[in-house]
Amino acid sequence: MRALLVAAALAAAQAPPAEVKVVEYLKANVRPGERVVVSQLVNQVFTSPEERAALNRLFGAFFKLPLFLAQHQQTLGRPPTLKEISEQFHFQVPGEAELLLKIMESDPRMPRFIKRNHVNGEIQIVDVERVLADPRFAKPLERTIAGWEGRPEPAFTVTGYDGKPLASADLAGKPHLLYFWFTGCPPCLRTSPLLAELDRTYAARGFRIVGLNADRVLELPYGDEERKAYAREHGLTFTLAQLDPQTLEAYGSVSVFPTLFFVDAKGIVVKQLVGQQDKAALEAAFRLALE
Repeated sequence: MRALLVAAALAAAQAPPAEVKVVEYLKANVRPGERVVVSQLVNQVFTSPEERAALNRLFGAFFKLPLFLAQHQQTLGRPPTLKEISEQFHFQVPGEAELLLKIMESDPRMPRFIKRNHVNGEIQIVDVERVLADPRFAKPLERTIAGWEGRPEPAFTVTGYDGKPLASADLAGKPHLLYFWFTGCPPCLRTSPLLAELDRTYAARGFRIVGLNADRVLELPYGDEERKAYAREHGLTFTLAQLDPQTLEAYGSVSVFPTLFFVDAKGIVVKQLVGQQDKAALEAAFRLALE
C-alpha cells in the first residue's frame, strides 16, 4: 500500500499543475445523472490558458474513450485496465482515468456500454454492440474493428522528422510496416526496440519500417527535439514521420497504440497487430509481408 501511495504522489508531482486543478475540481463536482458542461467550466471556473487547455484535452479524450474501449475489447479480447487507459491517453493525475469513466457513466448522452467493479473501479465488461448502435461511434468503430488484412493499403502523405514529405507511393513495390505510436506510450516503448532490432535484420531484404508518431494528433506535450532525442536514445534508425489527422482517419481512426500494419510488395495489408508485441509475433509478421 505504501508503494502505491508513493507512486501516486510521484505521478501527481510530475503532472502539470493546471491538469491537477481540473481533475481535482471535477472529482469533487461530478454528479450522477448530470453531464459536465465544458462551456460553463470555461466561463466560470477555469480562466487561465493552461487550465482551459488541460480541460479541452481531457474532454477530447472523453469522446475518444468509447472507441478505445470498444477497439481494445474487440482486438485483445478483454477490457483495458485503468492503468492501460492512463497510458493510452497520457493521464498523469492519479485517478484521472477513473474520473473519465465516472463522467461517462453520469452523462445521459453516452451509451451505457460498460460494467465496472464497484470495489476497484476496473472495467469488467465492454458491450461493443451497444457502442456500435450509437450513430456517433458506429462508423469510425466499424472501420477500426473490421480488420484490414487482405485489403489494399490506403494512400497517405505525411511529413518526416527531417521535414521531407513521405507518401505511400514512395513505398510502392516494397514490403513495409506502418507503425502507429506516440512518444509517451509505455507499450510502444517496449515494442520500439524490438522493431529497431528487426529493422537491422530485414532492411537488407528490402523491408522498410515507417514509424508514424501520433504526438501531434493526440495533442501531447512533446516537441520535435524531444521526439528526435527519444529516437536517438532508443536506437530508432528506421523512417520516422508525423502522423496527421487525414492518415489517422484513413486507417480507421486508430485508437489503441501501438497499432501495426504490415504491407506486402503488392500494397496489401497482410497483418494487423494491436497493442504491445513480442519479438516472435513481430518477426512472423515481417516474414509474412516478405512472402
